[in-house]
Amino acid sequence: MRRTTIALLAALEAFVMALVGFGVAFVPLVVLWAVHFGLGVDFSVFLRAAADVWLVGHGVDLTVQLDPIAAARIALPGAGDPFPITIALLGFALLSVTSGMRIGRRSAAGGHSFSGGIAAILVFGLAGFGLALLSATGAARTDPWQGALLPASVMALGVIIGAVGEALREASATDAATGLVRRALTTLPPALVAGARGAARVGAGAAFGVLALAGALVAVLIAFDYATIAGLYQTLGAGIDGGLALTVAELALLPNVVIWAASWLLGPGFAIGSGSLVSSSGTLLGPVPGFPLLGALPSGAPPLGTLWLVVPVLLAFVGAWLVSIEPVVARGGDRLPWWVPLAGGLGSAAVAAIVLGLLAWWSGGAVGPGRLAEVGPEPLAVAGVAAATVGLGAIVGGYAAYARSGLRARPAGTADGWRTYRDAGSEPAPELAPDPLPRGARPDTADRDDEPEPAHREFTWGADRRRDAP
Repeated sequence: MRRTTIALLAALEAFVMALVGFGVAFVPLVVLWAVHFGLGVDFSVFLRAAADVWLVGHGVDLTVQLDPIAAARIALPGAGDPFPITIALLGFALLSVTSGMRIGRRSAAGGHSFSGGIAAILVFGLAGFGLALLSATGAARTDPWQGALLPASVMALGVIIGAVGEALREASATDAATGLVRRALTTLPPALVAGARGAARVGAGAAFGVLALAGALVAVLIAFDYATIAGLYQTLGAGIDGGLALTVAELALLPNVVIWAASWLLGPGFAIGSGSLVSSSGTLLGPVPGFPLLGALPSGAPPLGTLWLVVPVLLAFVGAWLVSIEPVVARGGDRLPWWVPLAGGLGSAAVAAIVLGLLAWWSGGAVGPGRLAEVGPEPLAVAGVAAATVGLGAIVGGYAAYARSGLRARPAGTADGWRTYRDAGSEPAPELAPDPLPRGARPDTADRDDEPEPAHREFTWGADRRRDAP
């Protein structure tokens, strides 16, 4: 496919995805405007509100100035002054990242990942810039440059992930960007590339394993506390139209809640306002906003408590064991140095700390004035605990596989031990010695009975196993 065609298709898909994300915020507000307010309020207010929600969903800071009546109803210190809203509704960002992954994968498959990715990023940035200009008037204001750069960065993250995944899955001879990356990797030592890849697999796998368990935990809490959540809906008296807008906001906040649950599993927990803490060791809450989804918050000490810290340790142990399930030894039977599992475990700890720490930082922020300026987990604490637990599990799992490979390399009962080889495919498998007898000839059985039978030797070369016959 031609470069221009791929760039145009990627730009069109990015524009459509920006419209879809904006529509997710805009449609419930239009229903609210038509049903609840009876078309009696200026329509531009809801248009700007939808633009603000989309921008906040991509991490853009929003500065709000409430009127005196609304500030008196909130009854929080500083409600009458301009206050920032810095929390990101990650549901919108998740939609953009998945769209960027699809664009990056298709562009790489078409042979022009760089052109398609740049086109999509530029269009998404222009869409954010336009929505920021649209919401530049009124009670809520955003920075247009943030509106351009942060949504474009979210799209760029998805494009990179998609293009890299496609390049690793299937090499494209016509894709210059992925070919450049592959040529750069060939200049590095193969052992370094293999070690970095294994550490990334273990660390990222453990991090996303914690997030998956956190998502299951959130689902269970919502199911058990459904009556409390429904009661909060009724208390607010939002009606069907207001309930629809509130549900969309909760779905947009759901990825944040999953990340907070992951921080809860790791131990540092998260805050719902200054001076509050929700962690696996206990819960300390003050006045909580009447957001229905917050009805699923645990009210006391949870079962197992800090024993939940075993989860990332076990995930990292299993990941390191699976990555190192084939013994990695050097040619000639010499095993790799003892510090290789240690280096792999430290690399896995760094990857898990970066992933979970960045997600914790992205999921928190200010949601209002006063004590609501601190909501979410502490990123450095989450990153530190993730590094400690994942690193411990990966190091123990790596050394367990290392010891297992040593036991398999020299089984008992052999004269000089079996040699185990592992090759990356750069050299051919060892050839068996040719038969010295003419074709069709049979050896003298009498002579064979007088000779001792040599010991069998087994060669393991990837998945090919051969045995030298006597």
